[in-house]
Amino acid sequence: MTASLVAAACLAACAPVVDVAPAGDAANPACAPMMVALPDAIGDAPLRKTNSQATAAWGDPSQVILRCGVNVPGPTTDRCVSVNGVDWVIKEGDAAWTLTTFGREPATEILLTKDQETISSATVLADLSAAAAKVPASRNCVGQEELQNLPTSQ
Repeated sequence: MTASLVAAACLAACAPVVDVAPAGDAANPACAPMMVALPDAIGDAPLRKTNSQATAAWGDPSQVILRCGVNVPGPTTDRCVSVNGVDWVIKEGDAAWTLTTFGREPATEILLTKDQETISSATVLADLSAAAAKVPASRNCVGQEELQNLPTSQ
C-alpha cells in the first residue's frame, strides 16, 4: 500500500503545472479567502496547480483560468450580469471571453478560451460566484433602467 501511495504522489508531482501570469495586485490579502474557497472542479474539469500566486486553472488543457488582483473595472457599457449576488463584466475577445468581477476590490478575472468551450459560462459563473463573493462588494452594476431613473440636475 505504501508503494502505491508513493507512486500516486510521484504521478501527481509529475502533472504539468499551468503557467499563468499573476495579476498586478495578486499579493493583496483580500484574495486569500477567495482562493481557499475555489471548487475542486468546474463541470468535469478538475482544478490544476498553477505557478503564480492568486491564480487557478481548471481542465486539461486549461478551459478556465482565474486571476485575483486584476485592475478594478470602472464605469463601463460592457454587458454586466449578476450571478448569485456577484456582478461580472463580460468582454468578448478574439480567443477568449473575459469575465471580471465588478464592484469588488481586488477584482477577479476569469478567462474562458473559445476553442475549449466545453464548459458553459453559466456553469463557470455559478461555480465561482460563491468564492468570488468572499471579496466584499462596494458597488453594483447599474442597468439601463436604473440610469433612466437617476435624478437630473436642474
